[in-house]
Amino acid sequence: KEDLMYEKIKPLAIRGIDPEGSFLDQIRNKDYLQYVPYHKFSYIIRFLREAALDPKVRSIKITLYRLADNSQVVASLINAAKNGKQVTVQIELRARFDETANIMYAEQLQEEGVRLIFGVPGLKVHSKICLIEREEEDRIKRYGLISTGNFNEATGRVYTDYTLFTANEKILKELNLVFEFFDTSYKINKYKHLIVSPHYTRSVFHNLIDQEIENVKKGKEAYIKIKMNSLTSYNMVDKLYEASRAGVKIRLIVRGICCLIPGIKGMSENIEAISIVDKFLEHPRLFIFANAGDPKIYISSADWMTRNIENRVEVGCPIYDPEIRQELIDTFEISWKDNVKARRFNRNQDNRYVRNNKPKLRSQFALYDYYANKLIEKKKEPRISIAE
Repeated sequence: KEDLMYEKIKPLAIRGIDPEGSFLDQIRNKDYLQYVPYHKFSYIIRFLREAALDPKVRSIKITLYRLADNSQVVASLINAAKNGKQVTVQIELRARFDETANIMYAEQLQEEGVRLIFGVPGLKVHSKICLIEREEEDRIKRYGLISTGNFNEATGRVYTDYTLFTANEKILKELNLVFEFFDTSYKINKYKHLIVSPHYTRSVFHNLIDQEIENVKKGKEAYIKIKMNSLTSYNMVDKLYEASRAGVKIRLIVRGICCLIPGIKGMSENIEAISIVDKFLEHPRLFIFANAGDPKIYISSADWMTRNIENRVEVGCPIYDPEIRQELIDTFEISWKDNVKARRFNRNQDNRYVRNNKPKLRSQFALYDYYANKLIEKKKEPRISIAE
């Protein structure tokens, strides 16, 4: 029944990345955002392969949760170890449905000389992070990636996820503290930039929501826009109700379980919530806070569920690059305008599709077009000569 199957799409290149040059050198100069499956998953493999071969790279640290069959990620890490790099892998043996595969990969990695860390007592490690340390001009320079999804080539074709490639030293110093926590979990580190579970996720997001409440009371721009898989933490639901009662406008895109009831007068009348279920599984976690006109934007591996906030190691990352910040705002707005596959949450739980008089917009298809158009715009940009 091929007539019932989707047409295959060709994953796109990330605008601005030279396919020929060193990826690490390009990341040193600028942050890049990958949004699979619209972008090629292969950028993650390229990142690891280059690190494995680069004689200046001293170490690679990574967390692994779910892996593809015949994983190129694992192959790159083994290659790095064979090339003399210090490779540290935190692998989660309790990843639901993937326990057997992860045990097999763990044995394979250990046989090849990779240092393994098997979680933290009492906590599941669900963060998706990687840190590379490279010797440059007699000092260590760090490169890293922070993702909302697994380092898995198979799910990268059907799950939508953000991955930030960065050389921002402030972020990566704190990322290194997360890896230190895996070894010394009795020591609780402090973070200025990252949002890390289980110690800080709730308090940081409470503070961000409180700031929006304070801003709306002062007549400043205030709103909250969130995209996640599930919202089940009653503590966070109550906090959003508090913000709604104060007058903060809140928009939620929650694919799965949503324990918040929008649109109730005196409780949640300033909250709207939708779910999008379509060709790809909506998997990213994105948080946007108005912050009086200077938005604070984060991506994260954590949903607002009690298990993610209190019982897992999760990492949320601020977005500082202006171009990527706008890109994330754009992708949220495209999803919010979906009037083909979006359904509204309400007190009746009838899951009615969003229908209006606006032109049909199927967000997943529109997002592919958004990134395709970015590449076209890049080609049209005038080349600047040396003389100019």
